Amino acid sequence: MSKSQFVYVTYIRTTPEKLWDALINPEFTRQYWGETWQESDWKVGSPWKLMIPDGRVADTGKVVEFDKPRRLAVTWKNEFRPDLAKEGTSQCTYELEQMGDTVKLTVTHEINVSPSTFIAKVSQGWPAILASLKSLLETGEPLEMTRKWPKDAEKVSE
Repeated sequence: MSKSQFVYVTYIRTTPEKLWDALINPEFTRQYWGETWQESDWKVGSPWKLMIPDGRVADTGKVVEFDKPRRLAVTWKNEFRPDLAKEGTSQCTYELEQMGDTVKLTVTHEINVSPSTFIAKVSQGWPAILASLKSLLETGEPLEMTRKWPKDAEKVSE
């Protein structure tokens, strides 16, 4: 089966522990990820969901891997855009590697659909979210562009 994949690598001046916390702690994600937060008990096999600021569920899945503070993987299914939801379940993997005074963060998002509208959309979203995460950890301030849930996020492109 053909696969579509998005891979993003960045280097953040922080510790693996601080980056890990910023990836899963709602106090952090609300700051750099459009006021969203994740809900899970972060045990392998447990449900995971990404919540939109108005309380609706954006995405759902399960925790596939949880190796703190090195590797986190979740299955991921969009729940609010029919054009993306119809493609099914993807997987997002975060890999953290200490490199001196920085942490190399690799985010891989993939789905067994090719070509994938879902991967095209996350390929547009992840760079800004991860740049904002980097800014938050290095300067204490996220990027302005990712602080609020985008008003046009629910527009379905046909």
